[in-house]
Amino acid sequence: MPTSTSTTVPVVAILAFNHFSPFHFSVPCLIFGDSMLPGPPLFELRLCAGESGQLRSPQGFLIDSLLPLAAVADADIIIIPFWRNPAERPEPALLEALVAARARGAQIVGLCLGTYVLAYAGILDGHRAATHWEFEQDFVQRFPRVQLDSNALYVDDDRLISSAGTAAGLDCCLHLVRQHYGSRLANKLARRLVIPPHREGGQAQFIERPVPASTQDARINQLLDHLRTHLAQPHTLDSLADHCLMSRRTFTRRFQQATGLSVGEWLLAERLRRSQELLEASTHAVERIAELVGFSTATSLRQHFRVRFGVSPSEWRRTFRGRDPAPLLDRV
Repeated sequence: MPTSTSTTVPVVAILAFNHFSPFHFSVPCLIFGDSMLPGPPLFELRLCAGESGQLRSPQGFLIDSLLPLAAVADADIIIIPFWRNPAERPEPALLEALVAARARGAQIVGLCLGTYVLAYAGILDGHRAATHWEFEQDFVQRFPRVQLDSNALYVDDDRLISSAGTAAGLDCCLHLVRQHYGSRLANKLARRLVIPPHREGGQAQFIERPVPASTQDARINQLLDHLRTHLAQPHTLDSLADHCLMSRRTFTRRFQQATGLSVGEWLLAERLRRSQELLEASTHAVERIAELVGFSTATSLRQHFRVRFGVSPSEWRRTFRGRDPAPLLDRV
């Protein structure tokens, strides 16, 4: 991951091509632009021409005033948001630019069919990748040295990041935000985008799956606030029903209706969410974090964490600790 100082932000270069997809091009522009959250920009956004000539979408949109391909030379993140034809090999200048960026340690991203461009450059050989499921057989035949994961929403393998089709590009781009700024800010951005709280996929995803912050049931909302400030304490259905002045049966039904989850499911999701924050923003040992969020033992935390996210708490901390979150707390 590129290192940054308090006065610099990661440079994101998005490449445009003729016959571009307006949706796929707009997704990284939206995520890495400066219009979604107040305050100074989180990224420096550069829109670059991936090839010469007029760049027009099939719908008639025209992109103008782009930076030249050379502008990717010092970018921290380079994004290929789409590719017009899986059978077409991109221009050599573009492929050479990606190889050079890979050699200097940049993160290189292929959204949807943009993965083909990375594969044509040869930088995906020996690595895992994702692309649109409809092109699975074509991709495997063209690039047998790439390990295609057809079930993943996105894959991050040694700074080579690729996503499945359409909306998976949002998941992929939020993953990058999370890497550089942590889960709290990424989740804030996700809420602004009104992204569903749970995205199904064939592998554990690193995008946070937020539990409901509030419901339409005022009494349940008060309980959720209480639980969030008392996660370390043990809770039973009977004790929570008493807290809400309800019978156990009524409480169980009201909680399920309000949150869409059972009490046990909600508590587990909230404890795991809080453990993510503490892993990223504190220096507490895993054992102490387990105590603070209400797991009986560190072993229990580790087991649930790996089942939900596919990695250990320590691996999560190394991956998502990101930059110092302190200057950004007022934006979360």
